[in-house]
Amino acid sequence: MKLVIVTSVEEFQDDVLRLFKTAEIDSFSASEIDGYKNTPSFLTTSSWFPSIKGGNESQMFFSFTEEEHIERLFHLIAEFNSKQSTTNPIRGIVLPIEKYI
Repeated sequence: MKLVIVTSVEEFQDDVLRLFKTAEIDSFSASEIDGYKNTPSFLTTSSWFPSIKGGNESQMFFSFTEEEHIERLFHLIAEFNSKQSTTNPIRGIVLPIEKYI
C-alpha cells in the first residue's frame, strides 16, 4: 500500500476525477488549496497592491492504494499533461507507507 498525492489547478478537477476513475482508484479524499509560485506574474506586478500575492485556486487529491493503480494513474497523468499547453500541469507524488492500522 502507498499514498498517492495529486495536485492540480481547479480547472482540471473534473479531469483528475476522470483519471482516478480510469485508474480504478475509487476511494480518495480531496481538499481545496491555494497554489503559489515564486515567479512574478503579470497580475501581481500590475495590481493595485503588488505586494499582496494571491494563490491559484487548486485541488489536492490523495488516496491510500495499491501500486498497480498508481502506475496506471501516473501513466494517465503523463498522457494528459502532454496534451496541455499550460504552466500548471497535474502533478503527482507517491509515498511509501511503513505502517497502517
